[in-house]
Amino acid sequence: MGKFRIIFEGEEQDEVFDIYDAALDAANDMVGAYHEGGEILELSNPGDYPYDPTDEPEYEIVEE
Repeated sequence: MGKFRIIFEGEEQDEVFDIYDAALDAANDMVGAYHEGGEILELSNPGDYPYDPTDEPEYEIVEE
């Protein structure tokens, strides 16, 4: 059985997962954090950090 790693927005993440579902859960958490961070930055200074909620970050789960 392989190990799984997440590539999020072009950056390979350090954590390695034993099962695909665990990697998928972690990737979904990263997507949530991406959106939450975008909302917070926009609220802090809308002119400098415009946030588009339809912008979805790219991620890939690869087997090692």
